[in-house]
Amino acid sequence: MHSIPVIKPSDIGNRGLWIAFIVLGCWGGSLWFLLHYPLHFTDPFVYLFVLVQMHLYTGVFITAHDAIHGVVSPRYKSLNYWIGFVSASLFAFNNFKTLSSKHHLHHKHAATADDPDYHDGHPHFFLWFVAFAKEYISIGQIVLMAITYNILKLWFPWENLVVFWMIPAVLSTFQLFYFGTYLPHRGEHQNPPLNARSQSLNHLKAFLSCYFFGYHLEHHAYPYLPWWQLPKAREKVEQAMQG
Repeated sequence: MHSIPVIKPSDIGNRGLWIAFIVLGCWGGSLWFLLHYPLHFTDPFVYLFVLVQMHLYTGVFITAHDAIHGVVSPRYKSLNYWIGFVSASLFAFNNFKTLSSKHHLHHKHAATADDPDYHDGHPHFFLWFVAFAKEYISIGQIVLMAITYNILKLWFPWENLVVFWMIPAVLSTFQLFYFGTYLPHRGEHQNPPLNARSQSLNHLKAFLSCYFFGYHLEHHAYPYLPWWQLPKAREKVEQAMQG
């Protein structure tokens, strides 16, 4: 295996904050619009909007993920924490501290028996997903989602809540698992302790699939890079591999 290049963290200033606000603002604005949208299943835009909202949900989680690594707001630790907390909560009431603790374990023990994200002997996609879900989904989250749904349906049509709030969240969970856990960590690895691989170099595909999270080798090699700096890192690693 070729050695990967050294990429030092750079001062991103407040760019991480602005990007986080844009992602969260787009998610919230889109959801507000869609909860008022006339829902007709013969309308092709309904299905397009579900995919858009799914992608924005994924962005909300990626924002929480970057906060775990302290790169949403490196200068203001408290603000970084609260953006992570809010983002994790918006994504089906995930507990940010629990998420953070397990994610750091994942980086420390990637694709080993001590990795909470690993398949634990279940390489089959759906068995692995079930094991993964058991690690991260709690009864408390389900109860909070149910309470929130029953409150929101006092103001919004229940059909819109299901189609534009609940279904995109479920689809986003599969999206994050498939591109951010299953593909990068399945099978055998030849690059310990990173134990990760990346999807092919295609920035448009990588962004649409999972906010460049599919550049997973780079994420494990340089966890101090925010998601929007991974494309440049992927290019440098690709050049090193070919050199």
